[in-house]
Amino acid sequence: MSYPNLGDADYGDFWRDGYVLKAGYFDAEEIALLDQAIGLDEGIRRNIIQLDDGDGASIEQALWNHPGDDLFGAFARGERVVGGMEKLLGGEVYHYHSKLTMKRPRVGGAWNWHQDYGYWYHNGCLFPDMATVAIAVDRATRENGCLQVLRGSHKLGRIDHGAVGGQTGADRDRFAEVEKCLDHVYVEMAPGDALFFHCNTLHCSAQNKSDKSRNLLVCCYNKASNNPVKEHHHPCYTPLVKMPDSAIKKLGLTLDADNRKFFNPDEDRTISDPKRVGR
Repeated sequence: MSYPNLGDADYGDFWRDGYVLKAGYFDAEEIALLDQAIGLDEGIRRNIIQLDDGDGASIEQALWNHPGDDLFGAFARGERVVGGMEKLLGGEVYHYHSKLTMKRPRVGGAWNWHQDYGYWYHNGCLFPDMATVAIAVDRATRENGCLQVLRGSHKLGRIDHGAVGGQTGADRDRFAEVEKCLDHVYVEMAPGDALFFHCNTLHCSAQNKSDKSRNLLVCCYNKASNNPVKEHHHPCYTPLVKMPDSAIKKLGLTLDADNRKFFNPDEDRTISDPKRVGR
């Protein structure tokens, strides 16, 4: 069986726009397994973090540092994702962290405009040789808080970030000027779609005003040559052993939460700022 991959045109789009959207990157059976796993996984239930968006709502997420050998690991370690990241970033990558971000119907909060490198920079990563893939578990629409990006904003370099509500966001005065210059794109996604985006791409998501949930599996990668110069709550370089894309269906609902190394601010005090983990 053949699986989707990133081609030369996708590479060009990524470096021109700061992102590339791949429709149907995972099929219905794969996403159905992921959806079921979210409801069954003990680690997710035990390690949900709630973050205030500053406008009366909050978002829920669970974050882990190591992909493991289970179903979640098969998504993060699969050839189509890791190979795609290596093509985009131009060399070996390792898993920086993954997270499930959850916006419940009517109450799911927003993420303020930010760049991931706006805070990964402070984790000791010297270069912005980092990127993220967001995999839609539910249909993501304007009504339920789909991702929004500013096209080409990765070319700005890193913008100063500070506290915005209970989160960390881009400098608002500078963002207001940037927004005048660049296209504002609402990235609506069907289940199984995957959005690859650069760590300097400005992005946000609004509150969930609908009666539908909006769950995303978000996997982040760092180039192996960009090993952080200090220890932080996310891993330094750890060799990533790829899994074949067929592993998702072969593993099925195999779950191993204990080996995924969840972050929980109530248990792990090494993190400098638990707000810096958003989507």
